[in-house]
Amino acid sequence: MGFAEALGVRPGVTSVIGSGGKTSLLAALARELPGTVVLTTTTHILPFPNVPLVASADVNDVRAALAKSRVVCVGSQAEKNGKLVTPELGVDALASLADYVLVEADGARRLPLKAHAPWEPVIPACSGRTILVLGASGLGHPVREKVHRPELFCELADCAPDDLATPELVARAANAEALADIALVNQADVAPDAARNLAVLLAIPSFVDSVLLPSSGCVQD
Repeated sequence: MGFAEALGVRPGVTSVIGSGGKTSLLAALARELPGTVVLTTTTHILPFPNVPLVASADVNDVRAALAKSRVVCVGSQAEKNGKLVTPELGVDALASLADYVLVEADGARRLPLKAHAPWEPVIPACSGRTILVLGASGLGHPVREKVHRPELFCELADCAPDDLATPELVARAANAEALADIALVNQADVAPDAARNLAVLLAIPSFVDSVLLPSSGCVQD
């Protein structure tokens, strides 16, 4: 079963939030999905390798790029770090041009786990599905080392920064936030037992796998 099928991605807008593999998941979904795909962000992302980039706010430029390439990345150029920020064109407009729009809707500073600040994630109103990614490589390590915004995580999970990020604590935090429809517990090759334990404890359906490996996961209810 592929990621798109397991995570219930349908035509329209899908938002991806969390940590531990969002960008890799977006790239995998773009490869799997049929039809045209726009990769974009409501925060910031790096351009995708080997994917045409459209930094214009002109609908015709996006339409022309999709006529040449099934998958394109759309975003505005940031002033530093080579990152892209939210496109001027808007997600609604992009959804009228492509079969699928995949949105990275928050950041995690490359850490495998995170808690969300009050102003995030930035999920478009037109998003039909929100996928939470959690990185199993952070499980079993101190919260302060592997969690973005550890102080918020500790408030949600009722723990201390030096406590280990167990499946129970991570699930408690994610369930308290209740931000997504379905979860991908990624990096399952690093900690398979802990990843499966986390999936069982989540309040939403969860898919356990490793994005960079052949898909072989299963859906947990």
